[in-house]
Amino acid sequence: MSGDDGAAPVEARRVGTFTVTALNDAVGVFPVSVDVAFPGASPSALAAARELDPRACDEPSVWRLSFRAFAVRGDDGRVLVVDLGVGSEHSPASRWAPTPGRLPLAMAAAGIRPEDVDVVVLTHLHSDHCGWVLGDDGEPLFGNAEHVIQHRELESLTEESSPGLRQHVVEPLRRGDLLRPIRGRQVLRSAGRSTVAAVPTPGHTPGHQSVVVTSSHDIVVVTGDAFVHAAQLADPTTSYVHEDDPTRAAATRDQLLELAGGGRSALATAHTMRPFFDVDDGAVQRPAP
Repeated sequence: MSGDDGAAPVEARRVGTFTVTALNDAVGVFPVSVDVAFPGASPSALAAARELDPRACDEPSVWRLSFRAFAVRGDDGRVLVVDLGVGSEHSPASRWAPTPGRLPLAMAAAGIRPEDVDVVVLTHLHSDHCGWVLGDDGEPLFGNAEHVIQHRELESLTEESSPGLRQHVVEPLRRGDLLRPIRGRQVLRSAGRSTVAAVPTPGHTPGHQSVVVTSSHDIVVVTGDAFVHAAQLADPTTSYVHEDDPTRAAATRDQLLELAGGGRSALATAHTMRPFFDVDDGAVQRPAP
């Protein structure tokens, strides 16, 4: 996959006592065309995707995508990070993704040091979401953080589905007592009316999870790979060729759009070129230019 340095301005959303900040690790062009990656996508969904996320679709049939993490920082200074990008040039993602990523630099630009992070949420065990579990020195980059993964995701991990990840992710975290398997929805942060929760969102993988940040009527859903392309924002039935269970993945997208409908709400997405998409009453609204 071809790529660039992933440089991007810092973009963030405020939700009660929490700030959700996009951290770009890399940008690349997917190795297969859009019609291969999304074989059932309707012309109307693809047309809507070009309006919603034009930089991802600025060439016919080409899918340009980001590889993005998100930081959720509380007013108390504690930092939770969702996903860890493609990683260093030695990570499993280097077999196909644009490595090395620049997540440590993106974090520094946002005023976050690895030692500031006390929770990492891995939405799922694909190599482009957990690359920076290990740093350049081969040791856990976030040595002060528990790494939260759904137990179902660990159960379903195989060398065939995720080459190298047991050795690169699971075993080092277990050795360092940094792995925290959970089952189902779990609140990870709470401050007044504001909460941060891990929520199962299966379909892309069996144990996929998303992170929901809420405060009163405000909500940001960090979706992981529940949505990988703006065509799925326009039409949640649009399946991605690498989904474990396309039917369940489509149902999950419907549920997330319903969850985020109303109030001031947004979806925070890992692979679209725009990090945040505003939602109103279940319909994704085109972001202001």
